[in-house]
Amino acid sequence: MPATPVGAPPPRPAHKDPRVLAWLGAYTVSLMGDQIWYIALSWTAVRAGDAGEAGLVLAAGSLPRALLMLPGGAIADRYGPRRVLIGSDTVRCAVMIVAAFAVVSSSPAVWLLVVIALVFGAVDALFMPAVGALPARLTTREQLVRVQGMRALAQRVATVASAPVAGAVLAWGDAQLAFLVDAVLFALSLALLWRLRPGPAPEAETGDDTPELGLRAGLRYVAGHRLLRLLLVTTALMELGFAVPMNIGIVLLADDAGWGPGGMGLVLGAWGLGAAAGALALAVLGHVPRRGFVLPAGMAAMAASLIGIGYAPGLAAAIGCGAALGVSTGIVGSSLNALVQTASAPSALGRVTALQLLFGVGLIPLLYPVAGVAASAFGPATVFAAGGTTVFVGVVVACVSGPFDPVRTASGHGRIPVPQQSSDT
Repeated sequence: MPATPVGAPPPRPAHKDPRVLAWLGAYTVSLMGDQIWYIALSWTAVRAGDAGEAGLVLAAGSLPRALLMLPGGAIADRYGPRRVLIGSDTVRCAVMIVAAFAVVSSSPAVWLLVVIALVFGAVDALFMPAVGALPARLTTREQLVRVQGMRALAQRVATVASAPVAGAVLAWGDAQLAFLVDAVLFALSLALLWRLRPGPAPEAETGDDTPELGLRAGLRYVAGHRLLRLLLVTTALMELGFAVPMNIGIVLLADDAGWGPGGMGLVLGAWGLGAAAGALALAVLGHVPRRGFVLPAGMAAMAASLIGIGYAPGLAAAIGCGAALGVSTGIVGSSLNALVQTASAPSALGRVTALQLLFGVGLIPLLYPVAGVAASAFGPATVFAAGGTTVFVGVVVACVSGPFDPVRTASGHGRIPVPQQSSDT
């Protein structure tokens, strides 16, 4: 991903690049398909068996993603992310048609739902690293911050839109219609990707090591790359500190504080709106001004907002903290993703993306029971205090090691060019 040569015309901004927009459209409809699939699967599993069997079905979908995420990244690097994405969408479309047929023909047995969930989860483990690695072949390094802002905004839109669509489809035509809608969404994603013609894998920056193909080689590459290690550790601390409180802690806190489901929804809604605003700001600006200051400050704001939600004196204060958490999450999360992509050798992006995703998808959910025990013993606010403290540790790591500092990160260990502000925004 070389920088633009001197005298060459400036690169097309990502929000005006048809290839980036096609990738973004495929990602958005695919994410909607994932969300609708999960809701429809949960609905079907509850109706097909008891609560324990429903939990088994949902766990079957998560297990292969955790186990196959890293191999999926290696496959994306070996065969190219576009090929992997086209194959993944083809299989997912077929799985949805089979699921719709199974539901409409008879009441599906739990074992059949487990098999379908296993297959879908395995294909998702291939799709997720590949879709994250593809933007590097579509645009320049200078545009990756904007691309990640656009991606985060698409995530918020897809998440907000999917739940009411899934509810309406299930109410109107039950699970078989939901699965058919999913098949159409994955087919649309496939069509967008089929017409997409990404460039060749960009050459590594001068001085960067180009890792060999293969999973072990990718892990050795990350272990020997100081900047990537620091970025991935910082990202992991941020994800850990954020995900546990906002996925399980918020439910326990809303019940303990008497906010009820409605109050919990308001806090989460404020976070979603804030995250969308932060992502939109990055998509419009296309760069992070004073990155060495803004990103650590954003993580510090995340830490303070998490603690503020946990110890809020009332619902209104918690909603305000949720909105602040959303803005800082939208800016910091998207920027860290862009930094990881620009720091990584292009031939290792699939594996690096998989490693980045593995922590959030595979490992963090294992801590949910621990959070439940801590909340029972010390109160739900403790979960938010622990989360805020964890994010603050990430701030300390970043400030001491300097992964956000444009000067320090440009001096060896994988250079990250400071994105130049484009006048065409």
